[in-house]
Amino acid sequence: MINFSLKPLLSLALCAVLSGCATEAWQIHATPSESQVQTILSGGEIRQEEWLITPSQLPDLSVPDNVRPCCAFGDMQKVRLGPVPLPFFRLNNVVSLDEVGPHKFASGIYHYTPASASASGVTGSENNGLLYTTQGGFIDLAHVRDTADDTMGLFFEMLLHLGTTHRIELPAELGPRYVEMKAFDVSGFTDSQKWLIAANMAARIAYFKAESHEIAQWHGYSSFSQWPETISAYSPEDLYSNMLGAKLSLALIEQHKMLNETEYNQNLTLWIAASLKQLGAVSTEQAQLALAAVDGQWWDSTESIPSKYMILKRHYTMGDHQVPHVLGTKGGDKDVVAGDMLKNMVADADTNGNSEEQQNRHALLAHIEPTALSLASEVEGIQLDDIARLVLEVDEDYADTFSHVPPALWKHRIEHTHFQQIADYAQQLDEQDLLQLRQSNDQ
Repeated sequence: MINFSLKPLLSLALCAVLSGCATEAWQIHATPSESQVQTILSGGEIRQEEWLITPSQLPDLSVPDNVRPCCAFGDMQKVRLGPVPLPFFRLNNVVSLDEVGPHKFASGIYHYTPASASASGVTGSENNGLLYTTQGGFIDLAHVRDTADDTMGLFFEMLLHLGTTHRIELPAELGPRYVEMKAFDVSGFTDSQKWLIAANMAARIAYFKAESHEIAQWHGYSSFSQWPETISAYSPEDLYSNMLGAKLSLALIEQHKMLNETEYNQNLTLWIAASLKQLGAVSTEQAQLALAAVDGQWWDSTESIPSKYMILKRHYTMGDHQVPHVLGTKGGDKDVVAGDMLKNMVADADTNGNSEEQQNRHALLAHIEPTALSLASEVEGIQLDDIARLVLEVDEDYADTFSHVPPALWKHRIEHTHFQQIADYAQQLDEQDLLQLRQSNDQ
């Protein structure tokens, strides 16, 4: 048998600072407590306990071939099919916490989870959509789930091949996409240390896979040829949602709460709900108010899906540290805080609205710091980018979309360590386009 280590995510020192928590027992299929969720969101330390497992007990999961349909940022948007607008049709994206359905690994467009397999007591589909959280901003559930599943799919293959030269093929988008694992000496590591290295490597690469998807969408890739996805590229909620998914699966791997698909689905269902609650998920009505508050600033309700510039605010910050875009009146980065957009709405509600409307609006102006998320770049003294790289190649069909980018950055291949440079060039063009669009509208 291989002697791995169970890694419960408890750090009493950090936890005491965050919420004054005490030691708690971890149970399989148990809803995590606030302190446990806070620990994983904050990147808390972990405690080692012995745990035995054989390789034959590892589930046979791989990186899903599909991505879940996700939401264009906004609410009740108009939809256009080609040049033709669809009359009397509006897309309702917003869901509430109690409407979130049970997780299903590699779920397609639709699936049904029966009560017998649901850890939350909710049956049916995943019911993905947008939520607003006071500390994590807007969350796209499809992005959370996709990166959580990718983390799981990558982990098992990475664990089996850790320390060797190995290539993991990923679904192609702009061209071939794959992970290059490099050989390094693992003889000095215990099995539990190898488990931890592979877990963090999987979460990191799964997240960068999500970044590669943002790049691909901007450069013209779409899952359906008749439906352009440039509207979704670098959407303000995407990467934070992806990183949240990576961190949740990392927590389950470290606790060994994912040794079969059912166990993974049930535990991730509980952790998604608990993390959204911890981040301050608001009601559907409040989320719709938040979207209304940034209409004309972050998105344009007068535009129709899939018009690219229905989205006015994009998030071009790549990398393993992500700060959400939240509404509020407190925060260190003025780009993060958009509370001024709600002040007039609050004033109007205080004058003309009823008490429920006033409460909804005031709740969105809570004095709360955004919760930043990050992924480890070094584990057990190993720089993770030195032993695994995500690589994106560009087919000739998409070459013209890179004409504004120096060929040295993309002509041969793009590694995830260069994604920020690609995003910077996209931002420059988008800002030029938006300036021209605004000038044209002013004339």
